[in-house]
Amino acid sequence: MILLWLILIPLAGGLLAWLLGRRSPTTPRWVALGALGLEAALSLLLWAQGGAAGDGWLAELRQPWIPQLGVSFFLALDGLGLLLVTLTVFLGLVAALASWEEIRERAGFFYFNLLWTLAGIVGVFAALDLFLFYFFWELMLVPMYFLIAIWGHERRVYAAMKFFIFTQASGLLMLLAILALYFIHGRATGEYTFDYTKLLGTALEGPAATLIMWGFLVAFLVKLPALPLHSWLPDAHSQAPTGGSVILAGLLLKTGAYGLLRFVLPLFPGPAAELAPAMMLLGAAGVIYGAVLAFGQDDLKRLVAYTSVSHMGFVLLGAFAGNTLALQGVVMQIVCHGISTGALFVIAGMLYERMHTRDLSRMGGLWQVMPRLGAMTLLFAMASLGLPGLGNFIAEFLVLMGGYQANIPITVIATLGLIAATVYSLWLLQRAFLGQNTASWQLPDLNGREGVVLAALVVVIVWLGVAPQPVLNAAAPALETVQAAAEALLAAGR
Repeated sequence: MILLWLILIPLAGGLLAWLLGRRSPTTPRWVALGALGLEAALSLLLWAQGGAAGDGWLAELRQPWIPQLGVSFFLALDGLGLLLVTLTVFLGLVAALASWEEIRERAGFFYFNLLWTLAGIVGVFAALDLFLFYFFWELMLVPMYFLIAIWGHERRVYAAMKFFIFTQASGLLMLLAILALYFIHGRATGEYTFDYTKLLGTALEGPAATLIMWGFLVAFLVKLPALPLHSWLPDAHSQAPTGGSVILAGLLLKTGAYGLLRFVLPLFPGPAAELAPAMMLLGAAGVIYGAVLAFGQDDLKRLVAYTSVSHMGFVLLGAFAGNTLALQGVVMQIVCHGISTGALFVIAGMLYERMHTRDLSRMGGLWQVMPRLGAMTLLFAMASLGLPGLGNFIAEFLVLMGGYQANIPITVIATLGLIAATVYSLWLLQRAFLGQNTASWQLPDLNGREGVVLAALVVVIVWLGVAPQPVLNAAAPALETVQAAAEALLAAGR
C-alpha cells in the first residue's frame, strides 16, 4: 500500500492546503511541507526495504479497476522508478520551500496545484497499466497550467496556453498509440489488456509498429523537449513562478526521458533501431542548439531554460546509443540535471525577489553584496558545464563514452556542446555576479531558509559526482529490459 499512499498523500495534502488557505495564508505552506515530509519518509522506507539492491519490483500493487476493458490499478516500482520518485519528493520539498515567501496571494490554491502536479508525476513513474499511465500523464498537466497562468510573470497566460497545447496535443497522440497497441495485442492473443508487462511481448511489425511508436515518441519528445518540439519550454520556464520552474525543469522534463526508457525502447525495439541514427543526430543538434541560444539570452530564466534543451539532448543521444554506458549516463543525467538546473531556477527566483528583474544587463557586481549566493551560483554554474567532481560530469561522460561506441561522428558533434556550456555558464556568472556594481545594488544575502535549500542541493550534486555508484546500481536491473532493446539497436549495424 506504500505506492498508493505515495499518490494519496499529496492529493489529500493539496486539498487540505486549499481548504485551510481560506483561513490563513501561512498554513498551506506547512501543510505542503508536512505532506512532502511524509512522502520522503515513505521513499526512505522503500530504500530500506531493498531499493539499494534494485532487484526486480521493489513494491507492487495490482487491483482490478475496469476489468471488462482490461484496465487495472497497477502500480509498481523498480530501482529506476524509485530513483525518480525520490527525486520528485526531494525537488517537491525544494519547490515548496523556494515558494515560501514568493507566493502570498491564493497560497492555498498554489500549494494545491503544486502537490497535485507532484502526485501526477509520482503516478507516471509508478503506473504500469498504460491506461492508468495516461491518466496520470494528464493529471500533472492541468495543475501545472494553473501554476503558470495564475502565479507566473507578465506573459504567463500565453506561456501557460502554449504549454497546454503542446503537451495536450502530443498526449492525445500517445492515447491513440496506447489504444492501437491494446487492440493489436488483443486480436493476437485474445486478451485485451493495458498491462505493460503483458504488452511487452506484443508482436509488432511493419508500418503499424512504426506508427504506434511515433505516437509514444512524439509525446515524450515534447516533454523532453527535443528539437523541433521545444519552443514551449523557454516561455513556460521564464514565465512560471520559482516553484513551477523547479518542477518543470527538474521533473516534468524527466517524464519524457523516463518514457523513452520505459516504453519506446522496450516496446518497439525494431522501429527504434531503424530510427536510432536520426534520434542520436537530433540529440546532438539539441545539445548545440540549446547551448548557443542560452548564450544569446538576457533573461536569466530564459537562459537557464535553453540549457535544459541542451542537457536533455544528451538524454536523447544516450537513450538511442544502444549500450550500457550510455544508458547509465542517461539515468545520471536525469537525476543530476534535475538537481543542478532546479538549483539555478531557485537562484533566479531569489534574485528576482530581491531585484524584481531577470534582465542580466541590469545586474553585475552582485558578488560584492551577496557573496554566499554568488558562491552557490558559481558551484551550480560549474555543475552545468560539467566540472569533474560534480554529478553532471559523470552523466555526460558516460553518455559520450557510450555514444562514441555507437556513432563517432555524431558524438563528436555533441562533444562541442561541452565547450558551449562552458561559455554560457561563465558568461552567466560574469554578467550577474562579477564586474562592477554599476547599479549600486544593496541587497540582502541568503537567509537561513534559502541557505538550507541550496546547501541540500549542493550536498546531493557533490555526492552524485563523487560517489555515483549507488545510483547506477539501483537503476541497473531496471535497465536490463531497455538493454534488450539496445541490443537490437546495435544489431542494426550503425
